[in-house]
Amino acid sequence: MHRDLVVVGASAGGVEALRTFVSQLPDDLSAAVVVVLHLPAGGTSALPAILARCTGLPVVPVRDGTPLERGRVHVAPPNHHTVVQDGVLRLSRGPTENGHRPAVNVLFRSAALAAGPAVVGVVLSGTLDDGTAGMAAIKNRGGLTLVQAPEDALYSGMPDSVLRHVDVDHVGPVADLGGVVARCVGDDVDAEAAPAPEVLRLEVEVAGDDAGAGFGDIPRHGRTTTLTCPDCSGSLVELPAQGGQYRCLVGHGWTPEALLDAYDGGLERALWMALRTLEEKTSLARRMASQARQAGREHVARRYDDQEAEALAAADVLRKHLLGPLREEAEA
Repeated sequence: MHRDLVVVGASAGGVEALRTFVSQLPDDLSAAVVVVLHLPAGGTSALPAILARCTGLPVVPVRDGTPLERGRVHVAPPNHHTVVQDGVLRLSRGPTENGHRPAVNVLFRSAALAAGPAVVGVVLSGTLDDGTAGMAAIKNRGGLTLVQAPEDALYSGMPDSVLRHVDVDHVGPVADLGGVVARCVGDDVDAEAAPAPEVLRLEVEVAGDDAGAGFGDIPRHGRTTTLTCPDCSGSLVELPAQGGQYRCLVGHGWTPEALLDAYDGGLERALWMALRTLEEKTSLARRMASQARQAGREHVARRYDDQEAEALAAADVLRKHLLGPLREEAEA
């Protein structure tokens, strides 16, 4: 068995990092390269065309059933997970991971399960921590792990997270990583270096199946929690993984950092909704006070005045909390 599969993940700042990375790959690379970049769900991706201008290797968008070919760069499309399976790449509309589809973790885990020590994992610029659990899976299966140096990345979140949780094999500027890959592919590896744990098989199955196969097995592989999924409000199960991993019963996956970020966004939306409700209450109380005065019911009007003042005070507190950071940025 030879090391012949390179999987690469990136997010914010990833286009520039990927351009530099593929430009350093030799035209006779004896490995298949698969790239996942976080992309919005709608539309098409220009990434294959962008990368094709930077390398002599053929660059192709992944389609369901695309064979893995050495000496070729395969680019994941928007709104689908890309999964390595039996020598081909499958596309899945399985549940999102950290709110993303495609997700780096999905590709990396499937590569670790399918090819074990034959895999080289590469994490480049990005925010939060997608890719950490996948890199841990690659490392645990005997594969090689490479990370862009955080100080070299436009966004250091993903590289920093991997370095905190995985004992990686190489850290360096992205301009050097292509050369490192070129030197290590083609090496002989032990196909039985490390068996795949059952929970890895489960997570690959969950992410790779549009119909949701295996979701019912999630609770028996982890610990139930009181946390809920930001996507569907279902209960989350904590699964054993380096860096932490949560899944709900319909399969949405979250790392702790991404989950915290999603909760923060949900809290802000709730606060804006509360502010809108208070402003509507203020307007209605003012109108009702005016109508009560016109009818000569001053004592009722004063009660509505009190309700208006109470709502105005609460709205002012919320408005300062929500808009304060924006004002501070504008003043800076």
